[in-house]
Amino acid sequence: MTAAPTPRVKLWRDYADFLADHFEGKMQKVSVNLGLSCPNRDGTIGRGGCIYCNNSSFAPSYCASASSVTTQLEEGIRFFARKYPRMRYLAYFQAYTSTHARDVDQLMTLYREALAVPGVEGIIISTRPDCISEPLLDALAELPWVMMEYGAETSHDATLRLINRCHTWAQVEQAVRLTAARGIPVGLHLIMGLPGESRADMLATIEAVNALPVSTVKLHQLQVVGGTRLAAEVEAGRMALSITDPDDYAALCAEIVGRLRPDIAIERFVSQSPPGLLIAPRWGLKNYQFTPLVERRLRNAMRFE
Repeated sequence: MTAAPTPRVKLWRDYADFLADHFEGKMQKVSVNLGLSCPNRDGTIGRGGCIYCNNSSFAPSYCASASSVTTQLEEGIRFFARKYPRMRYLAYFQAYTSTHARDVDQLMTLYREALAVPGVEGIIISTRPDCISEPLLDALAELPWVMMEYGAETSHDATLRLINRCHTWAQVEQAVRLTAARGIPVGLHLIMGLPGESRADMLATIEAVNALPVSTVKLHQLQVVGGTRLAAEVEAGRMALSITDPDDYAALCAEIVGRLRPDIAIERFVSQSPPGLLIAPRWGLKNYQFTPLVERRLRNAMRFE
């Protein structure tokens, strides 16, 4: 009799594990662009935006702000349903700052419109930690399922100033705690390799995240994208990338896995901007292609323990 294969031990909690706690079956994000700006671009708190940001680097082709929320979602669902007819969906309010509006009622109307689209079972709102309010969180807590995803990037205020984020780590902490207190899951977006940060600085950010009621993290390497201030600074030699080799970054990610609180799910390790915009590092690796590099590092470390 052939022995049953040994089950593969998972080395970290992933995003599918997190979603399985909330939904039955497979879920797919569908991006939505509300056409809102960013308080760091329109003068509300700053001008010019973050030095690395070009919103075109992460906006899907079907996600056009001129279209209604319903139209964007229906087009996105048609795109995915061709291959995955049984998939169900989460409306992902992704572009710029998806809570940057003066009127809570206006925002809630748009979020409810998304939930009314057939097949959509929840919403994920990507925003800044300084762009929420308690009245908005109270209203969001009444929805069937909502998650907040905050762009934190780093726990170091000196770096946040350097990259022109125009918020502090204390504001991240406050936003996370206010959100989690209402039973709303919280995800944090973190960038590894920001200018001036050492490996120790990046790991210190992970320890700071561990102290917060966070459900998920989304990591990626710093990328130089065309049309950004970072691209100009790198071209002029005033800034340089500290993460340029995928194997070195995989080693850092393996260490992050070992440091991160085990109940926090890791949604991704890398992001890849469109080739027409990306200047460096040009790895050509999607998250599913990069993940085995991290696994290999961790499994090799386990063999020698």
